[in-house]
Amino acid sequence: MSDMTIDIGIDEPQRLAITEGLSRLLGDTYTLYLKTHNYHWNVTGPMFQTLHLMFEAQYTELALAVDGIAERIRALGMIAPGSYREFAALTSIPEDVDQPDATEMIRRLVKGQETVVRTARSIFAVVDEANDEPTADLLTQRMQVHEKTAWMLRSLLA
Repeated sequence: MSDMTIDIGIDEPQRLAITEGLSRLLGDTYTLYLKTHNYHWNVTGPMFQTLHLMFEAQYTELALAVDGIAERIRALGMIAPGSYREFAALTSIPEDVDQPDATEMIRRLVKGQETVVRTARSIFAVVDEANDEPTADLLTQRMQVHEKTAWMLRSLLA
């Protein structure tokens, strides 16, 4: 077997620090995916059709996002977390212990979207220090999506 040491210009301690941050981002994103999918299934009320379709578009986008984040972790040579237990330990987004109404669902999704943005933003220092442009690009894209989604959800509450 040949030496398969990763030699991409980012040393192992930096790759480890970046992937620790990306793992938190993955945990937040997957948790928000689950929450959004749950709300898609369980929303009721006069805005049912609008919210049902909006939540479906959002959880579909999040499902694609978790794949991209996990693949970046793998490209950096680390194992991507992939269990409920790992995601629960990594996420900053609280799990629901009740069944919120539609308005509260929207509020909680705004908070979840903003949490993902803050987590992504928190990783930039180590990413910049390592000159890791692919991860910076991923983070920028994720922040743009989540900031726009938070704005759209917030607009429903005005």
